[in-house]
Amino acid sequence: VDSKIVAIHAAMGGGTGLNMFLKRFPNRCFDVGIAEQHAVTFAAGLACEGFKPFCAIYSSFLQRAYDQVVHDVDLQKLPVRFAMDRAGLVGADGPTHCGAFDVAYMACLPNMVVMAPSDEAELFHMVATAVAIEDRPSCFRYPRGNGIGVQLPSGNKGSPLEIGKGRVMVEGTQVAILGYGAILQNCITAAALLGEHGLSVTVADARFCKPLDQVLIRQLAYHHDVLLTVEEGSIGGFGSHVAHFLAVDGLLDRRLKWRPLVLPDHYIEHGTPNDQIAEAGLTAGHIAATVLNILGRLREALQIMS
Repeated sequence: VDSKIVAIHAAMGGGTGLNMFLKRFPNRCFDVGIAEQHAVTFAAGLACEGFKPFCAIYSSFLQRAYDQVVHDVDLQKLPVRFAMDRAGLVGADGPTHCGAFDVAYMACLPNMVVMAPSDEAELFHMVATAVAIEDRPSCFRYPRGNGIGVQLPSGNKGSPLEIGKGRVMVEGTQVAILGYGAILQNCITAAALLGEHGLSVTVADARFCKPLDQVLIRQLAYHHDVLLTVEEGSIGGFGSHVAHFLAVDGLLDRRLKWRPLVLPDHYIEHGTPNDQIAEAGLTAGHIAATVLNILGRLREALQIMS
């Protein structure tokens, strides 16, 4: 047990799950009340003194503390770990709790490592990765709700990931779908749908928005005709970082057709998770139909959507 690890939340011990941490480590868990700004600066101070703070705050509520994230943490290059709960659409919690913007506002910061797990096992590994990052701040986003039922790491203990390294989940030759975060599961389902239409699809899990896995993105761009980036976040996030890299690296000067799928540019009201994902256009059917549209196979795209 690492006695230097401490946890901080802003009156959300139940929502973040830190009440369980509090029971086991009552002297290492701090509830600062509804004061996200103080939570971040407090975490920065603890990091200065050699502690390893995890600042667990809902994605939408961390917006309140952005000035502190920039000036008190990132500018100082302090190893504060941000666990951003309620990332993406949140069902009955509605637009006030929807974590749409965290990738955009965190990945633009020069020193921040930005991660998103695609399932609960990956979340364990990203917690371990955040612990291992001691020279700069880091963050990881995860959604509201349950996991998908994958096998968890032995002893419920993750292993640090290589920083900026994604992974290929399904190998194909024609179309590449690069997912960021939990939406990867829909990407895998979309690949199966496209397979029924005779298309060979690669699905990759980006894992990191910052730093990007440039080697992986180059491989996907060079060896496929179509590249989709898919994320449950606003414009300006993961897809925008990939687009910037593709442009600077000259990868858009070739035959590649690239498209981003992001949350729409409006707030999505309360609803079931499935209804919200459908409204956002991020179901497996939407992803598959987007690929077919790019390829000019409009009739098949309509068939999938119907």
